[in-house]
Amino acid sequence: MNEQISAYFQQNGLELAGVLTGIVCVYYNARQNVWGWVWSMVSVGIYFVIFLRTKLYADAGLQVFFFVVSVYGIYEWLFGGENRTVLPVSRFPKKFIVPTLGAGVAFWLGLSWVLHRYTDAALPYLDSALTTVSLVAQWMLARKYLENWLLWIGADAVYVGMYLFKDLHYTAFLYFVYLGLATMGYLAWRRSLSEPRFSGF
Repeated sequence: MNEQISAYFQQNGLELAGVLTGIVCVYYNARQNVWGWVWSMVSVGIYFVIFLRTKLYADAGLQVFFFVVSVYGIYEWLFGGENRTVLPVSRFPKKFIVPTLGAGVAFWLGLSWVLHRYTDAALPYLDSALTTVSLVAQWMLARKYLENWLLWIGADAVYVGMYLFKDLHYTAFLYFVYLGLATMGYLAWRRSLSEPRFSGF
């Protein structure tokens, strides 16, 4: 029995660690607590290794971006408000919609072509589409734009199916939990639009 348990954790321990740290990360982010970014750095480091092993290269590269944005997010949440104060929740500026859509489509097409032509990526077009949405959503999260949660809700729902297809069952479960936390985050952030919360440690 002990040998079976040991073998199980040797095979699945890394993914389980990624699941647990990821849930803690999103929970704190939904509560506008800057500790979410600290846990994010731990989680993305774990998933960088996992995605390399499963040949989801776009998702592996995404973890590098997430790490950088986590550092940026800590600074923005603590000092990104007026006169270097705590950054409040706000709505996504309308003037950014068209440029963001244009840049997103261009990035998706370029990344899809690279993955399809030069790698053995398992799902190049879907993987790159989810990567693109996640890039935009993570930047919006760092800027505390309310609508970031809507992008995460859509992306997380698709991620569940993709990871089930890749036999990453714990990660699929993680993204199912993310789906619930993203919904919770959207509702909580919408309520706080006129009631900024402290985002410190």
